[in-house]
Amino acid sequence: MSDDDFISKTRRKTAMLDLQALGEELITLSEDRLAKLDLPELLQQAIVDARRITRHGALKRQRQYIGRLMRDVDPGPIREVLDGWRHQSGASVVAQHLAERWRERLIADDQAFTNFASDFPRADLSRLRQLARIARDETGGDRPPRAFRELYRVVYGVVTEVHPEPKNDAATNDGPP
Repeated sequence: MSDDDFISKTRRKTAMLDLQALGEELITLSEDRLAKLDLPELLQQAIVDARRITRHGALKRQRQYIGRLMRDVDPGPIREVLDGWRHQSGASVVAQHLAERWRERLIADDQAFTNFASDFPRADLSRLRQLARIARDETGGDRPPRAFRELYRVVYGVVTEVHPEPKNDAATNDGPP
């Protein structure tokens, strides 16, 4: 063994712990997303088994087993897909917050419609005004906030149309997780 081939025990352990952490992240994925990763059957079954384990010691051993199985898999493509999903989730949250802020502004101030129209020229302002007026009336009574929710949906649709969520070729857009 030459000096170029030597990998220290610390580096091997760090690499194993990284793979184990990646495996732990896979445990938290939904069934749909896990199926999209195209993992080996043995690894996929170990992940499903880990979800059923409740005892701490047994779960720790199962996580270590998943980390060991991860050594036989190229983690690069898995990390790329997971990063893409994280980025989509972050963009979705940003769009949701933007829509919530616009909804509050539209309900509170009629001048906000002018600002909204300048930022989103293709928006249906008459529909938004109608929903905002009904939402204002709902806040005073005991009625359920139907128009309040509908106003959010319409604003969110307009916001995501102008600022669409980024798509990742390796991952499909499932919407918010």
